[in-house]
Order: sequence, then C-alpha cells, then structure tokens
Amino acid sequence: TLFEGETLLPPGTLRTSSGVPYSVFTPFKRAFLDIAQIARPLAAPAHLPAVPVDVRADNARIPSCEELGITPNDRVLEPGERAARRRLETFASSSLRSYDRARDMLADEAGTSRLSQDLKFGTVSARAVWHAASGDGRGAEVFRNELVWREFTHSTLWDRPDVLEHSFRRDFEGFPWRHDDAGWQAWVDGRTGFPVVDAAARQLLATGFVHNRARMVAASFLTKHLAIDYRRGEAHYLRWLTDGDWAQNNFNWQWSAGSGCDAQPYFRVFNPRLQGEKFDPDGDYVRRWVPELARMPAKWIHSPSAAPGDVLERAGVAIGRDYPAPIVKHADARERFLELARNHLRK
Repeated sequence: TLFEGETLLPPGTLRTSSGVPYSVFTPFKRAFLDIAQIARPLAAPAHLPAVPVDVRADNARIPSCEELGITPNDRVLEPGERAARRRLETFASSSLRSYDRARDMLADEAGTSRLSQDLKFGTVSARAVWHAASGDGRGAEVFRNELVWREFTHSTLWDRPDVLEHSFRRDFEGFPWRHDDAGWQAWVDGRTGFPVVDAAARQLLATGFVHNRARMVAASFLTKHLAIDYRRGEAHYLRWLTDGDWAQNNFNWQWSAGSGCDAQPYFRVFNPRLQGEKFDPDGDYVRRWVPELARMPAKWIHSPSAAPGDVLERAGVAIGRDYPAPIVKHADARERFLELARNHLRK
C-alpha cells in the first residue's frame, strides 16, 4: 500500500483562485498555511508480520560498495533512520530557536538542521520534521518556511517538469551563456581566487554537502561572474550532493541565475568578498576548506590578493603559487553579465 509522504501535501494540491499553479512563493505559502493540517506521523508498529515465503530472496546478496564502483567516504554524514532521528532531535532541542540567526553563518554547521539528505532519501519524513519544528519563535517560523519552499519546488516541478531542461522564465530561453572551460574548471576545483567560492567547491567534492549560504554564493558566481549556464552547475551539484533533490536543486540554481520561478532578480549579483566578510567573519569556513589560507588574518582572508606583501609573507602565501589570483574582477564581471542580460531580455 502506497501512501503520500515525500511532501507535506501532494504536489498539485494548491491552486490560485483562477485554478492555475502558483508562480510566486509568498502566495503559495499563504495558501499552504491556510489549509495545511499536517497529521502527525504514526508510531512504529509493535510488530510486523513475517515476510511471505514467495517474496523472500534468501539467495540475494547485497553487493559491496566496491562492486558498485563506489568509494566509501568517511566524511559523508552518517546515513540511516536512526542517525536521521538523532539529527532531528538534536536540532529541535538545541538549534531550532536560533535558526533564523545562525543558518547563514558558514562556519557553524550546527546552526543548520543537516536534515536535507534525510528528507531526500526518506530516512526521516517531512511530517516528522514539520511537527518537530512546530514550536513558537522566529527560528521555528523561518525553518518551517524552508519546508514550505520545499513544497513549492516539488509542486511546481509536478506542474512544469520541463524546467529540468528549460528556464522557467521563457524570456531566458536562448540566453547567451558563455563557453569558458578554464573558468568552469577553476570553479569546479575551487581555484577561482575567491575564497568562499573555492571553499564551497572543495566542501562539495570532499563531503557531498555545501552550506546553503555558500551554495548561493557559488551559484551566483558561476552564473553571473562567469556567465556559465546554470544547467552545468545544476548537473555538477546533482552528481555530488548527498541531498541532491531534483526539484530543489533545479529551483535553487534557477533562482540564483534569475531564470526561475519567483527567482532572485537577474541584476542582483553577490559580491563574494562581502558575503564572506558577513557570513564567515573570522574566516573559519575558508580556513577549513582552503587550508593554504589557514594562516591569513581574518581582515584579509576573503581578499588575499589585495593583502599587503608582509601579511602574505607571514601567512606563507604567494598569490599565483600557493593560491590563485582572482580569475575575474568583481565589478567587471558584474557589468558584463548585466549587459548580457539587459541585451537579451530587451528582445
């Protein structure tokens, strides 16, 4: 017997007053909160009947990781239902209250729930998470807002499966994305010369996870500083993320590019240095994932190429040898993208 459960409401449940799918998140959220009566998950049964003889597979052996061509990675978060429930209980009891403030701080993973891969694989249910986060306070409200965003992405993908191949905004079709293989490889490897962008790239390859704020900065850099098609970044993330969810990954990438449903405006371009200074003020996130900058003082860790020579010497960093110079200038790259977008969208 199959039951709905991947989302809080079956995709396609909510419609506008004219009967069409929502294309803006805030009205979707309002409608969701108006009607959502999310039942609590049932308790585990006291016992289960024996597996019928005709469906047993006593001779079926579970293949090893090596046989499947998978290399085990000790840095991947512990999987399974028990681990997921521990994460949920820890988050709900300790970090939920401060989620609205702590979720963006790059060096503090405890400020986030780390439940994204559990929701993706179903090792914890969306309903269980919703009810665990049902307390009062701004932290709980902001976290539940993220769960409703997840509903929005799944519901929209249900109605518009074409977004996995095409921009949600039709006026972005045929956008003149640049072919920049050197820039692409620098972004993938974490060698762009922008420390937060590089830290995000290396965290992804090392652990299958990227902090959400770093994802936004990295995605903005790829799509706007380098003007590389968001679909390349989307596919790269989907390949490596342990929480790679078709709906959310696509919508978040299109949000960053400006081409998506209720997306960030195309003219908003994150400044990686300022983002780092705001959300990683001590530089601990960068030091963890870009160890060649570990001895850089906080004042310069997000702009090492601009640091005085004596600062670089004391930190043991030679720009161009130990760490690359920025592959683009922020102001120039921003203006290049804005000109591309203005010319295209004017058509």
